[in-house]
Amino acid sequence: MNSTDHIEEAGQGDDYSLERVPRSKRNMGWLSITNITFGIATAIFYFQLGSVMALQFGAINALISSAYAIVVAGILSTFISYLSAKSGLNVNLLSRGGGFGYIGASLTSLIYASNFIMYCAFEGLILVYALHAFFPHIPIWVYILIFGTVVIPLNWFGIKQLDKLQKWSLPLFFVFLGAAIIMAFIVTPAYTGNVFTYMPEGVQVGGTALLMCMAMHHGIMGLTALIPSDYARFLKPKDIKATLAIGFIPQIFCYGFMGILGIWFGVLLAEPNPGVYIVYLLGAGGALFTLITQLRINVTNIYSSSLSLSNFFENAVKFSPGRRFWVVVSGVAAIILMLGGIVDHLDAALTFQGVVLLSWASILVTDAVFVKKLLKIGPGYYEARQSNLFKWNPVGVTALIVSSVLGTVAAFGFMGPFLESTAAFFAALLAAILTIVIALVTKGAYYIRQEAHDIPAEDHIA
Repeated sequence: MNSTDHIEEAGQGDDYSLERVPRSKRNMGWLSITNITFGIATAIFYFQLGSVMALQFGAINALISSAYAIVVAGILSTFISYLSAKSGLNVNLLSRGGGFGYIGASLTSLIYASNFIMYCAFEGLILVYALHAFFPHIPIWVYILIFGTVVIPLNWFGIKQLDKLQKWSLPLFFVFLGAAIIMAFIVTPAYTGNVFTYMPEGVQVGGTALLMCMAMHHGIMGLTALIPSDYARFLKPKDIKATLAIGFIPQIFCYGFMGILGIWFGVLLAEPNPGVYIVYLLGAGGALFTLITQLRINVTNIYSSSLSLSNFFENAVKFSPGRRFWVVVSGVAAIILMLGGIVDHLDAALTFQGVVLLSWASILVTDAVFVKKLLKIGPGYYEARQSNLFKWNPVGVTALIVSSVLGTVAAFGFMGPFLESTAAFFAALLAAILTIVIALVTKGAYYIRQEAHDIPAEDHIA
């Protein structure tokens, strides 16, 4: 047994960042898991998404696109949550035996971590600008340092601490949200027509405007589909059927409830920035509301980032200082991005994020459903230990690289306007096709180097 296997067997405290969660430790109910993922769904970012789409491309197009996002992200998230709950592995470790190999999977881990850090910076800046608008005498960099640092201790004790934080803060979230809705009915609106039929001048229902809304949703759908795996691996085995709820409830809330409220607030007040209109509606309460929501989302961002960085550095350079070390690294990296003005590159970042993460999610689902289950290629279980795996599996690695490169090329307009607007969907579809084709060509030769006989039959998916 090599040193890596010792590390993987030892685990990382209660977070199992480098190994399978034992069945005896899968003891969280589906309501607790869903509650943690609500930290994602209650982010003010979804207000902003709805507001921007409605004001630029029309409320009807924004509503149609929101329904599309719920369905697609919900289906992907349900499948991935099921795979994680069934195997006890998060997406980083699932990728090892799910078509990438252990070094190939480390590349996805680095991409995943970088996206969480970017998203943490974007969400942090919403909070920073909201508080700066209310207390302008304090420099922005001071807010960045304070609220970039505070998520580190909130993440120190892992998933149990996250569960408690989300439970006590969720009622506060709904109290402030209810107050904002009431105030929106009281204040003088900037737009007096029917908010949900609002269309900017010259914009039509469907066509390019709808595709642009869908493109904006693509920028975040891959992330919301993948995130639940970090928590679903702790699900009680008897609750496995509840992965449908874990997959869909957060998507319904963030793209449906929060997105629709964002459309309403944005059009009603003619303002796309929730950091502005929430403070306008609630004053100091709006600043506190923003603080609660952004801390809720950013503790989950840092948690998932820390798991991914643990996985990458353990694989790539055999460096395993523990998850808490990577919590600090993730927090510091997010602070640097905020100080560097990452918000000025939001469009490019979301484009890359949408293409790569939707492609990755597509590969994992296609590998499980078509390759492993229907075609019976490779083992019917997920192996995460390096000693039993090849470094690279061309199935997932090739599919991800080719689909991400072509998807990015399409996203920047080099393949025509239609594929520019649907680049992430195009990349995900291409990734699924390539996964099946390459698995058939290689006959699953690179999935497993050494058969495992100690994985419980209940953890098998095929």
